[in-house]
Amino acid sequence: MSKRIGIGLAFACALLFCQRVAAQGAEVHVLVSNGIKAVVEDLRPQIEHAIGHPLALEYKPTSALQKEIEAGAQFDAVIVTAESIGQMSKEGKTLGGEGTPISRVGVGIGIPKGAARPDVSTPDAVKRAMLNAKAVAYGPSGASYPYIIKMFEALGITDAMKAKTVFFDNSDGTNGALADGKVDFGFTLVSEILPFKGIELLAPFPPQFQGYVRFAGAVSANAKNPEAAAAMIKVLAGPDALASIKARGMEPH
Repeated sequence: MSKRIGIGLAFACALLFCQRVAAQGAEVHVLVSNGIKAVVEDLRPQIEHAIGHPLALEYKPTSALQKEIEAGAQFDAVIVTAESIGQMSKEGKTLGGEGTPISRVGVGIGIPKGAARPDVSTPDAVKRAMLNAKAVAYGPSGASYPYIIKMFEALGITDAMKAKTVFFDNSDGTNGALADGKVDFGFTLVSEILPFKGIELLAPFPPQFQGYVRFAGAVSANAKNPEAAAAMIKVLAGPDALASIKARGMEPH
């Protein structure tokens, strides 16, 4: 009888050990806005080491991720604009109101790498550069869109820009058109311009037109591993992330 009990105990211990190993190895599914992708990729090894789990990361514009969540997508954590997280929290999709603040970033003007760098330091200079451009690109669903439209309206060039604007679903499309020389200027978040090969940042929007997009992280109300999800967000919002946040053209929260 004691032998059977010993075998049973050994089996139970082995099963418990396997369950713990499986839990430790489970992926943490995170939905991430393209605007903060570069920072998350920089810190990915450090985050995975800190939380003891691999990350399964999905990058898309905030608006696209919000639609996925509204449609019932399963996730453990989300890192998007604070306003979007606030809305998700009201709908019971995430925990913690507007979430944990991580960083903020302004809108920038991208150009093909090595292209001429026109003056865009003043409203009049921006207006001249835009009217002289053959084509520009940006996304109608990105977080930077309202600030682009506001700038065009303030400069009185909304109608003039319509004929020369190419729209893309995400910043990769805008930046790719720039890199291929298909457009003269691309407008998106500074943090989306800087990492993209083949293009460079001409300048952030002038102060009169600049607007900042705030990014925050939140744990899903139905997270499979809420502890690991919260720990991941803590790393991104902590001091170890500051160097990457600044290097990627963002500012700390």
